[in-house]
Amino acid sequence: MHRAAAAHFAARTWQSPQWTVRDLLRAKGSRTVSVVLPALDEEATVGGVVASVRPLLGSVVDELVVVDSGSADRTAAVAEAAGARVVHRGDVLPDLKPLPGKGEVLWRSLAATTGDVLVFLDTDLVDPSPDYVPALLGPILCVPEVHLVKGFYRRPLSDADSGGGRVTELMARPLLSVLRPALSGVIQPLAGEYAGSRELLEAVPFAGGYGVEIGLLLDAHTHFGLDAIAQVNLGLRRHRNRSLADLGVMARQVLATALARCELAAVTGELTQFVQVAGEWLPDTTDAQVPDRPPMAQVLGRV
Repeated sequence: MHRAAAAHFAARTWQSPQWTVRDLLRAKGSRTVSVVLPALDEEATVGGVVASVRPLLGSVVDELVVVDSGSADRTAAVAEAAGARVVHRGDVLPDLKPLPGKGEVLWRSLAATTGDVLVFLDTDLVDPSPDYVPALLGPILCVPEVHLVKGFYRRPLSDADSGGGRVTELMARPLLSVLRPALSGVIQPLAGEYAGSRELLEAVPFAGGYGVEIGLLLDAHTHFGLDAIAQVNLGLRRHRNRSLADLGVMARQVLATALARCELAAVTGELTQFVQVAGEWLPDTTDAQVPDRPPMAQVLGRV
């Protein structure tokens, strides 16, 4: 492993996080915590994710918000019934037309919440542990230099014991080892479960699509340094696995964001995949490029 990555891994990795709520309340002080759950058509699982966080509300968590990205199902109703405050994407910064993609929802969540620390959890999780949020909060509340905490975990693929995280294994981690080797000790660079300080999150741009997580990781490293990044073991993560075609678009967005953050511009935003129709292989081209949103501090006039 790269020398800086090895040192960082040793100093900023928690394999068995054991912070109690009492520990976190003591370390939290006057700071506030918002938990944000981005959601798009997740009625089957969003209630369980809300339920895993709800017992912490009023203690270590001050705000629990589901930001709906235009769901066509009952995601919003299920989330509200489970005890979350639901915010619709278009109602946040309504003068700005929403762009597609996960990063857009996370970016708008900064304007919809007030916490000094934000915790993001994906809403396609199956049986999420109630320990996710306390584990993610541990380093950011207890270690003053930390501004971004990534979760890592074992990721089963369907009925197999492992094999999930295909874009991470085949794209993100090899890419970081080439472009930013100091970050090669980050186990799950694309993890959707992470915590960040508002100071960091409002100071950097947000990639609009699936590049949002790798963009935040690279920007945290660039603007705050390696010691500002930590990672904690969340154990097991089960979620809805996507098709290879979907993962191809995701990988293209991750690649484009990483190249942009490392000042290596992508030539085009197109991705050509191939589908078989009546025995013939035909090209299927998607515009996978999603523009960045500017730092939220600029949008809200805080700089």
